[in-house]
Amino acid sequence: MRIKLLIAQLMIASGMMSAQTYQVPISEVDEPMMTGKFQPTWESLKQYQTPEWFKDAKFGIWAHWGPQCVEGTGDWMARSMYIEGTSQYEYHVKHYGHPSEFGFKDVIPLWKAENWNPDSLVAFYKKIGAQYFFVLGNHHDNMDLWDSKYQPWNSVNMGPRRNILAEWEKAARKYGLYFGVSLHADHAWTWYEVSRRHDKSGPMKDVPYDGVLTKADGKGKWWEGYDPQDLYAQNHPMSENSWDDGAISSQWGWGNGANIPTEEFCTNFYNRTLDVINRYNPDLLYFDATVLPFYPISDAGLKITAHFYNHYMATHDGKLDAVVFGKILDEEQRKAITWDVERGAPNEIIQQPWQTCSCIGGWHYNTSIYENNGYKSAAYVVKLLVDIVSKNGNLLLSVPLRGDGTFDEKEKAILDEFGEWMSVNSESIYETRPWTIFGEGEIAESDIKLKDQGFNEGAYNSAGASEIRFAQTDKYLYATALAWPENKIVRIKSLASNSDLYPQKIEKVELLGYGAVNFERTDDGLIISLPDKELNGIAPVLKIYK
Repeated sequence: MRIKLLIAQLMIASGMMSAQTYQVPISEVDEPMMTGKFQPTWESLKQYQTPEWFKDAKFGIWAHWGPQCVEGTGDWMARSMYIEGTSQYEYHVKHYGHPSEFGFKDVIPLWKAENWNPDSLVAFYKKIGAQYFFVLGNHHDNMDLWDSKYQPWNSVNMGPRRNILAEWEKAARKYGLYFGVSLHADHAWTWYEVSRRHDKSGPMKDVPYDGVLTKADGKGKWWEGYDPQDLYAQNHPMSENSWDDGAISSQWGWGNGANIPTEEFCTNFYNRTLDVINRYNPDLLYFDATVLPFYPISDAGLKITAHFYNHYMATHDGKLDAVVFGKILDEEQRKAITWDVERGAPNEIIQQPWQTCSCIGGWHYNTSIYENNGYKSAAYVVKLLVDIVSKNGNLLLSVPLRGDGTFDEKEKAILDEFGEWMSVNSESIYETRPWTIFGEGEIAESDIKLKDQGFNEGAYNSAGASEIRFAQTDKYLYATALAWPENKIVRIKSLASNSDLYPQKIEKVELLGYGAVNFERTDDGLIISLPDKELNGIAPVLKIYK
């Protein structure tokens, strides 16, 4: 087996493993893949067409929430609490105990969700403009947030003892939002390898962390009868350079020495995902994976996608309004599934509809971001949204919840301000399509590269009034300046009187939320005079009658 794993790793690293070669094919004994129009091949999945509702929606909210929010130390805490010297390790040891004695499995019962009210939260998200709503089904911590048939470490058996996914789904349907589930547990295999480490110094030097425990070790403990290996998934050799904390990034696509998961592990993730699809009928699925889960070493991701499309059609009178997201996709793969860019955006119009996923803070709740006023402002969120929409994309925005299931007052203020802007200006967002160019300005004209999954959104933070972004409907062209100009004048070079981009006459210009404004069209641009008083603290939107 070890030789086969090494061969698979070498093939991936060298690029020799093709999309048709699966080192780890999954079993369909427990959850057969539904057959239908789509087969688990790229050629078949390329029949997919992005639904119109998704092209129109433009904005969704994500509740990226689970037991990792308990300690309030931020994203990936269930991994970093096992990395000696990190702030999350130090916090955990000080407040809860050493990870050899009190591991992440012991954090789970502390997650009570005691103040969580999914109905009121989803109602609020709808009020501020969300058209679809995403929930966390499982994270890299490998705990399922529903009454999972294939993972005993789930939110019904322990922790809040509630079916988190089902309650979110009920609220989303009540308020007419398309419902999405994100599933991340495919990477628990390598992500949790740190749980088998030990301190290199100090009084607990060389004492293994609790990732080595088995079911037999639970006698007399709160978790008696449960196997920690169902959670930590560490019955396998370590990946190469596993003690290098940053190695996981280069191994995310199952190359560069990542230990190859077994058929049992891949099949378990496949089964859990089909359990979600079959029982909760989501409209969208999100994977935090390079392309698809376990691709290209396994057929799991392709089979999940084919099943999801076929199942959706079978349960919606043959209509396919479903969306599947994957990361780092080539142009052909973007025809089969929808490209997700994490915390960033390409600086061009993309032919196929796509999505940015971002967050106003950290992915999991982080008290230090709250204390240090580190949240994105409402203005920053609007800049991201307007820029993304101009390039044929959608924004999925995560709003971190505390362990008790509530957001803090600073997040509330940001969302309220964002919602007020949307209530006036959403017609320039929903149901629009890109114009001939996405925008103008120094940033628009810069060569801003994506890094891996994305990670370039900081380039847009400094966007000011000279940055213009466009979107259109059949009747109107919308031009948004990404800040209010100090001189109350917006100049749009792309709409100059001699511009080939817009040769037709401009009859009328309105400022949304105000009404008609004076304008002059010259060889230098369309010059628009704004009222002396700003309507909001974010950005003006100009409606140009075609």
